[in-house]
Amino acid sequence: MNKQNRRKFIATAGILSAGTAASAMPFKKPRTKKQLVHHVFFWLKNPGSKEDLAKLIAGLRTLQKIETIKKMHIGVPASTEVRPVIDSTYSASELMFFDDLAGQKIYQDHPIHKRFIEDCSALWEKVIVYDVIDA
Repeated sequence: MNKQNRRKFIATAGILSAGTAASAMPFKKPRTKKQLVHHVFFWLKNPGSKEDLAKLIAGLRTLQKIETIKKMHIGVPASTEVRPVIDSTYSASELMFFDDLAGQKIYQDHPIHKRFIEDCSALWEKVIVYDVIDA
């Protein structure tokens, strides 16, 4: 093989390899809907009651059965360092991810959610909700 043909062969092989590698890469579709994040903080009437906290957490876990919740996290305040920007006065929180506003609306109206409120609202004295949508 002469030098010129060898260079063409190597260049063509490089282009074909790059094209094959690019086609094997996963293609990420652009989001057409904006994801909604629903974060709720609960302050118990009896913050020292382990029984009330257990009831609240058990109630929150029932919400996981709602089909429009894509991901859910239930937690309590972490024992991180004390800083002026940290509020650890709440008793528990739930963090939920929905594909869009419509999914969150289904959750709000869902019988399981309504039952949770009915069964657990006597446990808390305060609730704060932060709903955030993709920017």
